[in-house]
Amino acid sequence: MAAPGPVTRQVSGGTAPVPAPSGPERWQSLAAAVAELPVLDARGQRVPFGALFRERRAVVVFVRHFLCYICKEYVEDLARIPKSFLQEADVTLIVIGQSSYHHIESFCKLTGYSHEIYVDPEREIYKKLGMKRGEEIASSGKT
Repeated sequence: MAAPGPVTRQVSGGTAPVPAPSGPERWQSLAAAVAELPVLDARGQRVPFGALFRERRAVVVFVRHFLCYICKEYVEDLARIPKSFLQEADVTLIVIGQSSYHHIESFCKLTGYSHEIYVDPEREIYKKLGMKRGEEIASSGKT
């Protein structure tokens, strides 16, 4: 049985969510479009986005930016998830931000986040996935 595709819907406060087209063809096309786009780790090393989840199960969380107070609080909450819990579930937790990789270390110290974190400083993945800029609260989870 094929693994289910990612949830790729952006939900904004104040308006009803618009469901993204579904089906294996849609998610495979979307995954292929972003898989080779680079993210940067805390040392500035380029990693293809798809390599983060191609061979393992992962929860990938995109945040607006590291100066966003709501994003900071959200990542602080993610930091409280015990690594042992994720290991038992065989899941990796990954945060993607829109900042420079130079800010990763200080953001992790500020939030206590010790799981994987990368940045997409040019917003290439954000754009391909249709994520919008702005102050609206967004979620990719199903309701």
